[in-house]
Amino acid sequence: MKIATWNVNSLKVRLPHLLQWLEANPVDVLCLQETKLTDDKFPISEIKAAGYEVAFSGQKTYNGVAILSKLPLDDIIRNNPIFPDEQQRILAATIGGTRFICAYVPNGQAVGTDKYAYKLAWLASLREWLAEEVRAHAGAGLAILGDYNIAPEDRDVHDPVAWAGQVLCSDKERAALTALTDLGLTDAFRLFEQADKSFSWWDYRQLGYQKNKGLRIDHILLSEALAKRCTACAIDRIPRKWEQPSDHAPVIATLD
Repeated sequence: MKIATWNVNSLKVRLPHLLQWLEANPVDVLCLQETKLTDDKFPISEIKAAGYEVAFSGQKTYNGVAILSKLPLDDIIRNNPIFPDEQQRILAATIGGTRFICAYVPNGQAVGTDKYAYKLAWLASLREWLAEEVRAHAGAGLAILGDYNIAPEDRDVHDPVAWAGQVLCSDKERAALTALTDLGLTDAFRLFEQADKSFSWWDYRQLGYQKNKGLRIDHILLSEALAKRCTACAIDRIPRKWEQPSDHAPVIATLD
């Protein structure tokens, strides 16, 4: 079983890329972030023609999440039920008994801003709700996939000195991510030996991708039951080379 996450940065723009990628990488479950589409504009027919069931929660211009699955999606929850929020950033579904959560964590703009405070509050509330979800699905397992907008460690940053204390790399954000993994979740990517300077996001500006000036901010966190079954995790850089790409690359985990 293969599961993946990808911030597509506008599904309207990147739909051809998504379909091309799925044809070459027929994963079983795919979580998408930044679809940037209202629900009435979501390309349901194209997704179903590719062989997937889908749940989605969107809004105009910003945010938006979706879960694509080869199996039916049950017990769907949109947004964190204990954190009232107009922004569409959370989507959960049970697939084949396993709980999947697609998360698009706020960017935070800059340390000390209102948006940074919102990010930390959002993450704290996510942890509170996620603790309940992890307990409820301890048997079959839980995976929370998405764009976390947090680089966990300095090795996940192309230039740790330049990024020190900045948004995406600040101590409070990293502590909030650690609080999630402390629930018994494991970063699938770090279960395996990985090449140095492995990133999932590169700025469009200043040849960020070409110079590999990136960050690893897209993560797949697995509960204990799923971590034991994980046999591989990798970042697929290929779509980042395509014309008009998303600034993020897909991350794929393989479960035995």
